[in-house]
This record gives sequence, C-alpha cells and structure tokens, in this order.
Amino acid sequence: MKLLAGASSSVHGSYLLVILLSVFLFWLRPQQQNLNPENVTRSESEIETPTNYIIRFNHYKPAENHRIYLESKVRSGGWGWIERNNPAAKYPTDFGVLWIEESGKEAVVGEIERLEMVKDVNVEFRYQRVLLGGSFPDGKKRPGKIFTSMSFEEGADHSAMAATCNTTLNWNRHLLGQKTQVTSMFGADVLWKKGYTGAKVKMAIFDTGIRSDHPHFRNIKERTNWTNEDTLNDNLGHGTFVAGVVAGHNSECLGFASDTELYAFRVFTDAQVSYTSWFLDAFNYAIATDMDVLNLSIGGPDYLDLPFVEKVWEITASNIIMVSAIGNDGPLYGTLNNPADQSDVIGVGGIDYDDHIASFSSRGMSTWEIPHGYGRVKPDVVAYGRDIMGSKISTGCKSLSGTSVASPVVAGIVCLLVSVIPEARRKDLLNPASMKQALVEGAAKLSGPNMYEQGAGRVDLLESYEILKSYHPRASIFPSVLDYNDCPYSWPFCRQSLYAGAMPVIFNTTILNGMGVIGYIESPPTWHPANEEGNLLSIHFKYPDVIWPWTGYLALHMQIKEEGAQFTGEIEGNVTVIVYSPAAPGESGPRRSTCSLQLKLKVIPTPPRAKRVLWDQFHSIKYPPGYIPRDSLDVRNDILDWHGDHLHTNFHIMYNMLRDAGYFIETLGSPLTCFDAQQYGTLLMVDLEDEYFPEEIEKLRDDVINTGLGLVVFAEWYNVDTMVKMRFFDDNTRSWWTPVTGGANIPALNNLLASFGIAFGDKILNGDFSIDGEQSRYASGTNIARFPAGGYLHSFPLLDSSESGATQNLLLTGSAKEDPSVLGLLDIGEGRVGVYGDSNCLDSSHMVTNCYWLLKKMLDYTSSNIKDRVLFSKFSKRYSPLITDEKQLPSRRTDVNFSTYSSVIGKELICESDSRFEVWGTKGYDLHVRGRNRRLPGYRGIDLGRGLNSTVETTRPTRWRPAKEGSELGSSRSKYLGGLFNRDEIDMPFLVATRWIVPAGVAASGVLVLIGIWRIRQKRRRRRRASGSNRLA
Repeated sequence: MKLLAGASSSVHGSYLLVILLSVFLFWLRPQQQNLNPENVTRSESEIETPTNYIIRFNHYKPAENHRIYLESKVRSGGWGWIERNNPAAKYPTDFGVLWIEESGKEAVVGEIERLEMVKDVNVEFRYQRVLLGGSFPDGKKRPGKIFTSMSFEEGADHSAMAATCNTTLNWNRHLLGQKTQVTSMFGADVLWKKGYTGAKVKMAIFDTGIRSDHPHFRNIKERTNWTNEDTLNDNLGHGTFVAGVVAGHNSECLGFASDTELYAFRVFTDAQVSYTSWFLDAFNYAIATDMDVLNLSIGGPDYLDLPFVEKVWEITASNIIMVSAIGNDGPLYGTLNNPADQSDVIGVGGIDYDDHIASFSSRGMSTWEIPHGYGRVKPDVVAYGRDIMGSKISTGCKSLSGTSVASPVVAGIVCLLVSVIPEARRKDLLNPASMKQALVEGAAKLSGPNMYEQGAGRVDLLESYEILKSYHPRASIFPSVLDYNDCPYSWPFCRQSLYAGAMPVIFNTTILNGMGVIGYIESPPTWHPANEEGNLLSIHFKYPDVIWPWTGYLALHMQIKEEGAQFTGEIEGNVTVIVYSPAAPGESGPRRSTCSLQLKLKVIPTPPRAKRVLWDQFHSIKYPPGYIPRDSLDVRNDILDWHGDHLHTNFHIMYNMLRDAGYFIETLGSPLTCFDAQQYGTLLMVDLEDEYFPEEIEKLRDDVINTGLGLVVFAEWYNVDTMVKMRFFDDNTRSWWTPVTGGANIPALNNLLASFGIAFGDKILNGDFSIDGEQSRYASGTNIARFPAGGYLHSFPLLDSSESGATQNLLLTGSAKEDPSVLGLLDIGEGRVGVYGDSNCLDSSHMVTNCYWLLKKMLDYTSSNIKDRVLFSKFSKRYSPLITDEKQLPSRRTDVNFSTYSSVIGKELICESDSRFEVWGTKGYDLHVRGRNRRLPGYRGIDLGRGLNSTVETTRPTRWRPAKEGSELGSSRSKYLGGLFNRDEIDMPFLVATRWIVPAGVAASGVLVLIGIWRIRQKRRRRRRASGSNRLA
C-alpha cells in the first residue's frame, strides 16, 4: 500500500508540475514589440511640448482673417494660433502656424484638412545649416531639418580623391598669389567700363544677415530678421561673405555688382537654425517687395518638403530669378541638393582655377524621377568655388571654398547681367527661364567632366551678355544636343551604343520657356531623321500638360526597331516641339517658339544574350520619403541612403567597369514581369529594399530554372534590434524616426530566393578577407543562412556586430565558432544563381575596397557558365544543405506601415514607360492575370501574396510547385536542392498564431504526458490485480 501511495503521489506531482509549467510558459509567451511612437516611453518635455503645424490656405488673406476662419470652423480643442511678428505681417499671407497638442492632433488635423479654404497641413520643419559637417555628426542627428555640409573654412584641406581613379589631386592653389580677383576671371571689368554695375537691381540674400555699418557695401537697402533672435547683425560671417562676393567694393575682395541694392534676409540664427515658417514668410516678403534676384546658399536632400518646394515655385513664378548651391557632397553622384535641383532654379556647381570640377561639388543626375524615369541634367552651370575671396564679418577679406561660394559668384553675374537691360524692359525680357538660357547657352563646356558634373559648363559672363543684348522671348531645350561621339561629356549615353531589343534609353531634357510663366506644347514632338537609317529609331515622348513655372521637361524613350538588329552605324536627326504661351500685354496672339534637340546616336547589332545584364531599379527605395538607413553602419555622419542607388549615380564606377569588361547593362524600372528573360544573361539585383509581387516571384523562378536566366544578388544587413537602436526622436516633427527597413529588405529577398533554397540571415558582419590574392572589406553585410547541397559556399572569419552576434563572439571561441557564409554559387535547372551578402564594395558612396573583380567572375558564371577555379574549388562545395530554422530567419517589422514607401504593397502591378513599348500598361510578358492581389496580413487592402511576419500571423515558407510529369526539373529536385524541397508548393499562405502556438504546444504535450502516465497507472493496476488473483488461486 505504501508503494501504491508513493506512486500515486508521484503521479499527482507530475500532474502539478506539467500544469504549472504550461501556465508559466503561457504567461512568458513572446509579446509583440510595439514601436508605435505613441507607446514609446518619452521624456516629460517630449510629451508636454506641442507640435507646430503649417496650415496652407488656397488664397492670400491677412493673417487675422485666417485665424478667425479657423477659430470659427474648428470645434476640437488642444490647439492655438501662433502670432508671427515680422516684416511680412503687414502683407496678406497664404499660411498660418498652429500649435497642436500631441494627444488630440489626429482629430484637430483631420478637421482642419477637411475645411474648404485649407490646402493642406504639414508639420513645421526646422532647418539646420552647418558650415563644417552635415546633419549627423557622430551618427547623432542635430536639431532641425536635414541639410548637407556647407562651405569649407578658410585654410581647410582641399585635397580630394578623384571620383574615377585612385590618384589624389591637390587643387589648393591660389591664382597669381591671391591678388587676382574672381571678377577679373569672368571679365566683369569689361562691363564695368561700359557703365554696368548692378544699379537698380534688387538682390535678396537669404543667409545669416549683414552688419549695417560694414565698410564693404555701399548700397544696403534693407535688413530684415526672420528668426526668434533680436538682432539684424551677422554673427557668423557667412551672410557677409556671400554679400561681399555679390556686391562688395573693397579692392582686395571685389564683388561683381557693387551698385546692387542689397536686401539682407536673416533667416538663420547664430546656432544656424531656421524654421520652415521663417522661410515661407521671408519668401512671401520677397514676392511682395518685388525682388529681382535671390541667392540661397543652402540645400538638402529632401525634395518632398512640399511647403518649401512649392513656395520656391511661387518665388520663380513671381519672376524672381533664384540662384542656389548644388551642394557640397561630391565627388559622389546623385547628391544634388534641393532647391538647386529644381528646373526653375539656377543650380550652381563648383570648379577650381584649373577648370577641374571641385571635389566637394555635388554631382547629378536628379533623382526625383527614379525608378520609372531618368534624372535631369544638373547642375545648370559651374563657377569658381575654391579659395574665393570675400568680406569678413566686420572688416577685411578672407577666402572660402564650396558651392555656397560658387552660388553668389553666379548670383553676382546675374545681377550684373540684369543691369544690362534697361529698367523699363527688364520685367518683359528677363525671367528665370531667359536668364538660364543666357547662362547655359553662353557657358564654356569643359573638356573633362560629363554633363552631370558640369551642366552646360563654366559660366561665361561676356558670352551671356552678348546673348541678352539681342534676346527675344523664346523657348529652348537644355541640353540641346545628345551626341554619342562627344565623350566623356555625353556620359553615360556615349558609353553604350543603342541596339535592337534593349530597354528604352531615356534622355530627360528641360524645356526653358522664356515667353511666359505658363506654356503649353502645341502638338506631340516630332522626330526628323537626317537619313533613311534614322527610321530605325523609335522614340516615345513624355512631357507635362502645362509648362510651369517657366520650365518643363521633355523625356525621350528611345528604342531601335527589330529590323535594326544587325545594323551598325550612326543615326542623326532632330526632335522638334512647338511651345506656346499666352499673349503678353499689347500683343494680339499667343507667343510661339519651335524648340530643337539634335541627336547623334551610335547603333550596333544586338549583343549576344550572355553579354546582356539587366539592372533591377524598381525594387530600390531611397530617402526621401522614408528613413532608409545607410548601407555601411561604420559611416556615422551620413545615416540616410539618398544617392539614388542607380547605375549612373552611386554605382557609376561599377557601370564603367562592366562596360570595360564587355557587358551591356540595361535598367528595369518596372516589376520583374516586364522583361523577356530570353534576352538577358543575368538579372543583377543590388541593395534592394522593396517587396515583390507574387507574380514576380513566380516568373523569376521560371526564368531561372526553365529559361536559363542567371541571377546575381548583392544583399545588405537587416537586423531588427539594430534598426530599433537607430531610431531617434526628431524635435522638429515631434515624432520618432524609425528605419523603414535595413540596408536591404532581407525578408523580401528570402521570399524571392526561397524557390532556390537560399536565404540570408540577420547577422551584421564586418572584416577583411582575401580570395585568390584579392583583398576585400566586408562592411555591415549579412550572412547566408540557407543554401542547398551541390552548390559552392564560401565562409570567412568575420565579426558579427549585431546584438546577438556580440554575445556569441564572447561565448564562442576557437573551434566552437563557425565562420559565417557570405558567398554562394549554385546551378539550378537551366540557370545559375550567385549571392553575396554585402553591396558596399560596389557602391561608391562609402566604399573602402571594391569587389568589381568578384562581380565580374559571378557574371561570367551566371551568364556564360565560366567557373573560376578558386570560387569553384572542391573545398567550397556543399555536400549537405546549410539549414537554418524558420524562426531564426529575419522577419518583417510590424510597427512600420511599409505601404507608404513601397511600389509594391497596395499598388497595382503594371509595366511603366521604362519597359519595352510592347508591354507598356500591361502586367508583363506571358503572365496569367489573377485579378486582385491578396491581402497582406497587418495592412488593410494590401496585396503581396504572402504574409508578413507579425505577432498575429506568419507564413509557411514557399515550396515547390509540382513539375510536369516526366520533366527534367521534377526528376532532379533532389539533385539541385539537396533533397530539401520535395514537397508540393502551396499557393496560399498558411497562417498560424504565434502568440499562443508555443505554450499551446507545451500544454498539448503536457496533456499527452498525463495521458501516458494515466495509461501506465492503469496497466500497473491491472498487473497487480492479476498477480493478486494468482496468489489467491
């Protein structure tokens, strides 16, 4: 009996233990990590300080009228009107500034946005300008709107690394011992002798102010303060320097137009901070007081700050000629600053006295138009911007360098040119378009730089003067010539000839309409070939319905017709377009002008498939509009990925290398369904952040396995813990800035590669390694977490800097630590796949060492099956698959509304105008239309065809579809994928609940254990009864 009692108590103890364990694990179940800014712990000041909002109205009225209107219409509380006491207060305005409490902002903003007289509601940005450094010193964001670096201090080191070679050039030289003025370099004294000195030209300088008693200026008409500091003086010196370059009359640092009427707008505090509302008020005042020229030596990457951008349009529409610095972010490409990148603004780059593009000068193209279009040519012109002499803060002269110095050089030239036109005719002849026409048509083209470095070339004051003397209002196209024989100026077009079957080559030009602020294109543009061969060229045109203000665009989408597949030669001709504007006062009919664009193109026979590479641009996301983080986490002073990620911006050196290697590279700005895989050897996917349509995943799988398309993927880091640490609270918008994704969107890439048995992990790897004597730096790359048997996988001793990786680095040493895999090569079906976990070695933005050699070997393999002996050595072959549990793979963030930034989520799959003409407006090649997209878990009305990992739902990994009976693929799955994927693929996501699945499983296991114990007890009882019966018998 004691034995039975002991067994019974043991069983009850087991019951209790299992139940307690199940309950304990249930309460310790993984909870959703909510990163919603409203739920994140903040400081007391963050909670209590209200946010300022800019309310833009549809009409100009006195500020008091706007205030009364809002107070009478808005019923919600928790907001108030902010009075703005500045010189613009006496004029009508089109905006107001409100404070709105955080707790009720959604209700208040929603109510205001529904008002009839309200145009929109925007958070007020604060501008931060720094003379040395950008907005993120040491990785920490400064207060204010994001701005890039400004002018160098006097005596700064001006050595720079050339963008296209490994030679260091030192351009720190002074012309004729610093005695020669920059004005004499442009021949300003010639116009001075003719009596032109800028008289009666109203020049607005938006900067840090000027001191009233400065001895270098003879004509300071007005000084206005738009800041919250009680001073009109310049306490930093930058505004004084800019004014000196424009209108100084000191013999040691002469300005261009000393009689110009200076209007100093102090829009920056001594801490170099400014608010959007200060700029908007100052811009309105400039319009009300009828300024002629405005210089703005500031800039930043955010071309989607609509209140600011649209006010600049209004400035130029009011016939104010705006000159702005293109930026000091060179020698990197794709680094144009706003507003200089706007077509209605004269964007100025910098050169040295040897006519070299200054290393600091930002390069084009503009990135507004990516991915479906192509950027415009910027800067417009370049001017001397290194070691320029200008006025000090109180007296004397000094030298500065930067495009914010080159900008007032051109602004001074503009003031001098304006004074050439009699005052009575100035407003009739001069406007932002006509002045830009005079500058770009008179500019001297430099022999070395391309059009996206120098624009039209170095400003030529005297040539522009001759153009203006005989100017009649007209329209023109800039650039006016595209000549494939003119290399390197016509780069990148001259680097690759046209051929039949290629994606359209897009050339985006600017229409300058000097006839009026508004214009129209009378009829579709026309292509006029110079010879019979010109009929082989097919051009589709894109242009706006309205040309405003003063400028528009004309984009050429050029293809060679199929009958030209074997043609070799040149095609010449002209594109003409008629532009008209409403009649000017006193004229009887509209103004008309015929614009001409000359084309000289080279054509070659269509290259073989193995030499054609297609670049995926469609799935790249850049800043703005979202916080897209940098690819290299070692770079602390530039946290945003804003250079365009285009073949001709920050990947331009790679592009040149591939052309030198004999490859032909085309760009796809539409989904993967919009290209014919039979035409290309390899699809190249580098540093991609977007999601993928299910149709894209299905097509790519078929393209690789059945069509023989090669696939090369260069990924980037993705680690949720690191992304959370990178977020910061922005004091301007009173909101948390959180990275939308990692350096690349690894969960999306893993969905795309699942069909091939490949997946990336969430490690952040850094270190140096070598392959066959080639040294490489792995900079914040990721690891390969899944890879099938039969492929070739390379691992190296790299350091994992992620949160979990740092812990493992301490715990695991010696033989216990396995080197991460980063390079994989795989034959699958008819195609070949190559994957690598880091793209920084291809991106010229923050490159330490390049891996162009590796890219070439991977392309040789995927396109032509040429196997490098080192990459395909027997030591790197996988005889068993690399397996990682699904739970350990990176998952999507659930606290970010990714549809705001994506071209996929919530969007329709459609081939845009960057794809072949025959699939424009369709879903692509040989694609069965499935109707509406499926809903994406976690987002309303979103269609991705697969679930996002969240605390509610997750998806089963993609599986193979059953191949046709007897097919090669069906009979060789195990061969290609190491036996990992022998199951049929399910088409619909399989959803499970991650909140309770683990504890429920434990509880179920506990029930099974209890049942097992109960059964054991029953068997023991039966045996005891049987033994007792035997003894009794």
